[in-house]
Amino acid sequence: MRKLWLTLLTVPLIVVAAGCAPAASADVLQSSEPRQTPVESAPDNRNTLVEGNNAFAFDLYRQVGEGSENLFFSPYSISLALAMAYAGAAGDTESQMAEALRFYLSQEDMHEAFNDLDQELAKRGEHAQGKDNEAFRLNIVNAIWGQKNYPFSEAYLDVLARNYGAGLRVLDFQAEPEPSRKIINRWVEQQTEDRIRDLIPQGAIDQLTRLVLTNAVYFNAAWDSQFERKATSPGPFYLLSGQDVEVPMMRQTGSFGHYRGSNYDAVELPYDGREMSMVILVPDQGEFETFEAGLENGVVRHAIDNLQRTQVRFSMPRFSLESTIDLKDALSALGMRQAFDPGAADFSGMDGTTELYISDVLHKAFVEVDEDGTEAAAATAVVVGTTSMPADPIRVSIDRPFIFLIQDIETNSILFLGRVMNPS
Repeated sequence: MRKLWLTLLTVPLIVVAAGCAPAASADVLQSSEPRQTPVESAPDNRNTLVEGNNAFAFDLYRQVGEGSENLFFSPYSISLALAMAYAGAAGDTESQMAEALRFYLSQEDMHEAFNDLDQELAKRGEHAQGKDNEAFRLNIVNAIWGQKNYPFSEAYLDVLARNYGAGLRVLDFQAEPEPSRKIINRWVEQQTEDRIRDLIPQGAIDQLTRLVLTNAVYFNAAWDSQFERKATSPGPFYLLSGQDVEVPMMRQTGSFGHYRGSNYDAVELPYDGREMSMVILVPDQGEFETFEAGLENGVVRHAIDNLQRTQVRFSMPRFSLESTIDLKDALSALGMRQAFDPGAADFSGMDGTTELYISDVLHKAFVEVDEDGTEAAAATAVVVGTTSMPADPIRVSIDRPFIFLIQDIETNSILFLGRVMNPS
């Protein structure tokens, strides 16, 4: 039996440059501080962090989602990478970042909460399956790349080491900007199994670059309830233009979480192990723009909290998406302006000066939902059903534009968010 499998990759990149230039391998300078495990964080801090991260996810969606193109990104990965920059922010730069990113906690509490959440997510999928006869994978990796001989604050490096497990990798951006770019791009490729290539374009790193902060997320999981390959057949997908395209539609009937909103359906598809799930939001025909305009964390949380397991006759398209997003304008529009201003940015927590500013925030993500996960055929899927099947199951046909997210069920943390406008 073939398993449907899902691969998700995301990489944000933050480039910190110097306002003026001071007087090709990456050595790693470890902080004297080990990573804090276990985390001594207040019980409510994780919930507060997740609430803020999820609110930021939909704030950012509205900024980068203009137009009618497919979209996919990891708000969690972006929040995490920016948190590492936030650790060095001060003054108005710090307050603007906190407001834009929905960082509700103090600096110390927030970094500890990120560490706590990261270690909680690392526990996922102990006995679950992925593809290629390998285990479920949710790998979250951070790396910081700094200019050789640059006097970074030990206190700043200690915060990143204690809470993000990141040692400073030393490069010479001044003398070798292009070899340095290739080294970081190669690290990204290795962390994403070569799915994401050339994250950093030529020119993004130059002789004024002093620090690059990277985060990579790799997720690979099989569905808890499998789609039979023989049930897949061509079907129409109706675009917002009124036209339709023919795409492979996967089908199954089973017990799923379902919620009927005022103008949309929500369906939850758990992954093997039932620790994570995909939630799909399907606006009614002609309601996509209205629904998307009102999309925010409270709406989605209400739908998820009210999901009821019921028999659903379900169909959805196979799809593969890749997005490359320059986040600078979007973050500025959310209020994080000063961080990008060479004359006003204050990242004195990084080096004790006000010469550093963020020159770029780049993000690239990839998702593939496909039936070629034959490698997971030997996996055991535990299907929990009702004691009897209703005579007429609820029908949910995802044959029109939809929004989807990947969440960790226990913490409610949204790791990935996207929309499919045209799966062909």
